[in-house]
Amino acid sequence: QVQLVESGGGLVQAGGSLRLSCAASIRTFSAYTMAWFRQAPGKEREFVSAIRYSGDSTRYADSVKGRFTISRDNAKSTVYLQMNSLQPDDTAVYYCAAGLRWVPTTTPGYTYWGQGTQVTVSS
Repeated sequence: QVQLVESGGGLVQAGGSLRLSCAASIRTFSAYTMAWFRQAPGKEREFVSAIRYSGDSTRYADSVKGRFTISRDNAKSTVYLQMNSLQPDDTAVYYCAAGLRWVPTTTPGYTYWGQGTQVTVSS
């Protein structure tokens, strides 16, 4: 059974940093596009960032470009999201997702989802 387990969320002050991790129990992890989405209270789930199976292509939402960096370690079946210069608008539950297609920004493009990790940024 495929599982995606996020970690690294927490409470941080504006301007601070967090690093999220997503450990995947996928036998063919290196074949999957991995992504991060987030959902704030009362809002729809939105795309944050994605990385292609090989790691050679990445995509970011405009709102996080220059502040967030996605990376992956296929040997560890783990994807990361380094978040710097965090702002209160970044407060949300962050979800890890995995899919076999490169349709990075669309939720239907992903087959597997984690349970999410809460990120709270105080002003």
